[in-house]
Amino acid sequence: MYDKKVIEVFLKNQLKLFPEVVAEDEQEAAEFLEDVCATVCKNKKEVIEYLEDAMDITGMSEEEILSSEEVFAIGDGRYLIVEG
Repeated sequence: MYDKKVIEVFLKNQLKLFPEVVAEDEQEAAEFLEDVCATVCKNKKEVIEYLEDAMDITGMSEEEILSSEEVFAIGDGRYLIVEG
């Protein structure tokens, strides 16, 4: 479900969301993302639509939403959302 790029971005940036490392390698990261039902969105619009349903983002700018700790930019236009 989670491709190599998504897993690598999560591994590299997991301390953005969590106070300590939750995954040491790609396998642990993939299992963790599956356990928490992390979501991959194909673009900014999908991120905003997803978060409108999942949390209160009223009054937040697009930049604030995309830079929130739950949102990880994959670098190819996609985003990973991990609710901690």
